[in-house]
Amino acid sequence: MTTSSSSQPARPSAAQPSSSSSSTPSNNQPRQRNSGQASRTSGTSTTPTSNPTSLRWDRKTIQFSVNAWVFVVAVLSIFPLTPANLSNRAYRLSFLGTACSSLYSLYSVYGKPRAWNLQAVQVWLQSVIVTKDFISFIYCLTFVTSHLYLKFSLIPVICRSLDHVGKFLRRNFSRSSLYRKYLEEACVWVESNVTTLNILSSQAEIGLGFLLVVSLLSWQRNIIQTFMYWQILKLMYHAPATAGYHQSVWAKIGGLVNPVVQRYVPFLNTPISTIQRWWFR
Repeated sequence: MTTSSSSQPARPSAAQPSSSSSSTPSNNQPRQRNSGQASRTSGTSTTPTSNPTSLRWDRKTIQFSVNAWVFVVAVLSIFPLTPANLSNRAYRLSFLGTACSSLYSLYSVYGKPRAWNLQAVQVWLQSVIVTKDFISFIYCLTFVTSHLYLKFSLIPVICRSLDHVGKFLRRNFSRSSLYRKYLEEACVWVESNVTTLNILSSQAEIGLGFLLVVSLLSWQRNIIQTFMYWQILKLMYHAPATAGYHQSVWAKIGGLVNPVVQRYVPFLNTPISTIQRWWFR
């Protein structure tokens, strides 16, 4: 009797290792699940993300390609030995390429209108109308749709394309031996003379305005184009991006013309003052 009673408590102790061994897998299961979740999260975190600098690089490359093409075509248009038919086509393609480049630059910076209704388009236009790209866009539209072939009007187009191409080459090809041998001096000159190019562009733009006024006396006159172009000149005079250059050129013109008018043709003071009131309005 004593032996049987003493052997009974030993059974639970023998069953304890089995219960502990059976409980260890249940404890390991949450660890395995947690490790699986961690591996999933680590796998998702290691997926490559899009780099915004590559997108900006693509935009700059597109702008460089278009402006380099515009420069070549514009030079071909003004080259004296170019046939007339090819020169006229290159003339229009130069303005068309610059218009596309300006419109793409506006889209990349300001996007498109939030909605295609009158109010949203007006809000979008108010934000871009004083920018240099928008002025360049409407400038090119004025001449690409005209039947006049004024090669003088390509000067602002060439200056703009030179500015874009020179800056891009200097920033991205400075280590190239070909660039250092043939293009470095020209690109350095362009980048250091941006103000000179802008003044030259403003002088050409103002000169075109007077040239269009003179063309009204010929059989190729276009009254609508002349009026629209002088509206663009007025915008250039007031827009912050171009106001400094245009105001300086107009100040020089006023310093030369006003003494002559006061001395020889004083009766022109009244129409000139009327035009000035419209101009500064």
